[in-house]
Amino acid sequence: MSNPWLALDLGTDPVARITEIGRAHERFITGRSVLSEGPAGRVRPVVADSWRRSAGAALSPDATAPIELSDGELEAYRAAHPLTRVLPLFRDLLGCLTDDGEHLMAVCDAHGRLLYVEGHGAVLRGAASMNFVPGARWDEAHAGTNAPGTALAVDHPLQIFATEHFSRGVQRWTCAAAPIHDPVTGRLVGAIDVTGGDHLANPHSLALVRATALAAEACLGALSAAAAPATTTVSVLGREDAVVAAGGRKLRLGRRHSELVCLLLVHPEGRTGEQLGFDLYSDDLNPVTVRAELSRLRRILGPQVLDSRPYRLRGETSADFLDVTRLLDRGCLREALATYAGPLLPSSDAPGVVRLRRLIDSRLRTAILAAGDARLIQAWLDTAWGAEDLEIWEVYAATLPPRSLARVLAENRVAVLSEEYGLRKPRLLATSVQRPAH
Repeated sequence: MSNPWLALDLGTDPVARITEIGRAHERFITGRSVLSEGPAGRVRPVVADSWRRSAGAALSPDATAPIELSDGELEAYRAAHPLTRVLPLFRDLLGCLTDDGEHLMAVCDAHGRLLYVEGHGAVLRGAASMNFVPGARWDEAHAGTNAPGTALAVDHPLQIFATEHFSRGVQRWTCAAAPIHDPVTGRLVGAIDVTGGDHLANPHSLALVRATALAAEACLGALSAAAAPATTTVSVLGREDAVVAAGGRKLRLGRRHSELVCLLLVHPEGRTGEQLGFDLYSDDLNPVTVRAELSRLRRILGPQVLDSRPYRLRGETSADFLDVTRLLDRGCLREALATYAGPLLPSSDAPGVVRLRRLIDSRLRTAILAAGDARLIQAWLDTAWGAEDLEIWEVYAATLPPRSLARVLAENRVAVLSEEYGLRKPRLLATSVQRPAH
């Protein structure tokens, strides 16, 4: 396939493709295939990976997306959500589709919760039968493979066509979705989706939702600049360098300056040059080098952001890694995991940053293990930094029903990692699973 994000190549027979994918789906969910068998290209890789994640979350192919927000709670949540500010833009760009009586427009948050679903009454009623309604949770863990949920999972615009959906009840629909990011911090804030019939599986629908997402990000950026917030916002999780938003500016810092900003954030009372130097270089301290780096950082950020004597960040500050620790302090583990975008400055070897990175990772990982929630564990394992975590794979496998497809996949992963780490000789398990009762 020339474009892996498009559902159909030009000239492909949709009916034949629906049948072909449907057979592959049935083989997968009944355990007769783990998608490593058969001709390459039978199922798109992005879809096959999503099916594996859906099965790994112990989701039934007959499951219905749960409704998490309703009535006043939903109204309050979406009134405060940034995508509500660009809802008129969505309606302007996609209104031609929702007016034709064949399509729906949906907006969801970064967790896959639907904020808005709009279209003609008959189409809305059809969507309501599968809980495709405001307040429902349509991420992969709760609704299986679907365009908005999978677009959030892979952070890329895509189409999901008919029987590519993991849940059987959704397979009569086709949809195209694109993720939307905060233009200042780069964080994922949600997705825009168009849902309808098989005719949506064309390049135009994918281009339209992608252009709409880009327009929304530009609009959010303009609104943020106009508001000119007085806070300094720092993003460092899963990044090699810090992105700092301050005074309407968005700055990407170098490695040493990124490390200094992190160290200042955890010491709002301020630090001396010697203290910062010790956290950067340990015993190999050069006071002149530290003062020079701090002087350059102050010129970059401005004296209105960075004070000296002692060095500290002025005004209100926020950071993604501080958000994670605050959420953990409040016992909001699910939200903390959703906020965690990866290890803090993963390539940094500065002693103070290494300690901070290990502390955050250890707290989050320990909380996930203690919770014993299979879906939280699966969310950790689905990340680049958790995919090779042998201990958590072992715990996860033990939470799954014996001889289920998810258990087979998890135990095979344990065996492979054990071999890679030289712990024991691998023993790949049989791929047969119990057939569902009829």
